[in-house]
Amino acid sequence: MLPDRSRSGSILIGNEAVVGVARKQKSVLPGFGLTLGLTLTWLTLLILIPLAGLFIKTSELSFGQFIATVTSPRTLHALGISFGLSFAAALVNLVAGVLVVWALVRYRFPGHRLFDAIVDIPFALPTAVAGVALSALFSQNGWLGAPLAALGIKVAFTPLGIFVAMIFIGIPFVVRTVQPVLADLEVELEEAATSLGADRWQIVTRVILPSLLPAILTGFALAFARAVGEYGSVIFIAGNLPNVSEIAPLLIVIRLSEFRYADATAIAVVMLVVAFIIIFIINRIQRWAQLHGTARPA
Repeated sequence: MLPDRSRSGSILIGNEAVVGVARKQKSVLPGFGLTLGLTLTWLTLLILIPLAGLFIKTSELSFGQFIATVTSPRTLHALGISFGLSFAAALVNLVAGVLVVWALVRYRFPGHRLFDAIVDIPFALPTAVAGVALSALFSQNGWLGAPLAALGIKVAFTPLGIFVAMIFIGIPFVVRTVQPVLADLEVELEEAATSLGADRWQIVTRVILPSLLPAILTGFALAFARAVGEYGSVIFIAGNLPNVSEIAPLLIVIRLSEFRYADATAIAVVMLVVAFIIIFIINRIQRWAQLHGTARPA
């Protein structure tokens, strides 16, 4: 029997269809199983097992002891200082970082490369060195601290000093996250919006910002996460007074030095859960922005 040809181009032999061109099977990328296995192994060893140990150690406390530990006035104040100032510093970095990115990407000026490199200094500078430098700079006889002290503003060894240190270590995350997105943004979008009669404010709010919003939220989340866990640069300028300028990471170290390991892990668990919830919410907002924040001419 001679084979029949269907309209789709396949060869019919009896009741079987043999595709003329070799059929490609749907499969994952080559090496997916190996890379997935390595990824899960490293995540388990480096993240999941240490986090599991954290919860296991905390389970040594009864529920009442856990509540008493995490709701003590000193702990609540330390948590409030860490999360409240971290969130405020991330907001400041969000605004300041976008302005820095705009200047670095859209303008060319003398010292452009130098200023672009300065942004990365908090990345490379040891946190302890940053803390010492900020403490000397904002002390009452420092270059910036003395003029501020004359105005009645004390920065070093106060919560305001913590706030300044968190801004210092967080701004590179916003700048380096938003900068490549703005650099790749097509200028034709702005030109099209201008040709349709949009003014500069409409172009910024309805064309540029929607395109930058996912990157801005990512930078905000990174700056917030870094500030929450920051220790080295903060303890030198904080003053570390209980119920005044004591951060949660420092309180954890104090509990460890007192051999109260379960209390320390209990505070760490609260920080972990709260930070995860906040970052999860930010990621959901970022996902929504990616789906609905497409740039379009005004």
